[in-house]
Amino acid sequence: MTQILGGLKKGLAFVVSAPAGTGKTTLVRMLVEEFSCVVESVSHTTRSPRPNEVEGRDYFFISKPEFEKKIQAGEFLEYAEVFGNLYGTSKKFVLQQQEKGKHVVLVIDTQGALQLMEKMEATFIFISPPSLEELKSRLHRRKSETEEAMAQRLSWAQKEISLAGRYHYHIINDHLKIAYEVLRSILIAEEHKTGL
Repeated sequence: MTQILGGLKKGLAFVVSAPAGTGKTTLVRMLVEEFSCVVESVSHTTRSPRPNEVEGRDYFFISKPEFEKKIQAGEFLEYAEVFGNLYGTSKKFVLQQQEKGKHVVLVIDTQGALQLMEKMEATFIFISPPSLEELKSRLHRRKSETEEAMAQRLSWAQKEISLAGRYHYHIINDHLKIAYEVLRSILIAEEHKTGL
């Protein structure tokens, strides 16, 4: 029986960017849950874990000197500094998963995505909130930021949203179920593309 997704010998790479609080992690985890051939790339970061975050599932939490060693060794596909913390994507992890026929979804910020646009074949997807007002109330509900950090995040979100046009696809997460259907259909379409 032909499957809807997962029929390639070598998996594809998908890069998903979105401002904090837009629902990108939720959407990507929904994909991973539905399709055994989809994996989320787990980034390395120097920031401290938030409550509920799990080592190896959400991030690999490492020290700044460890991170810098990995940069020197050329272990990252991309890395960026966001709000004083470093984030990076492991080259080895992504390539190993693709060789196993898995589609790898990299959930990274726009700085990292712009670096990858120059050097990697991938499908770039931007997810934005319905509005900055809505984003502000979502961030408030998270209760993980100070007012100052939130103001910083919102102003950064505006810059990120202005880059949506550089991506192959732009999804507005106004309604989670619909945003998921759109994201899911992009992966399915990309796997079945002929490359013309």
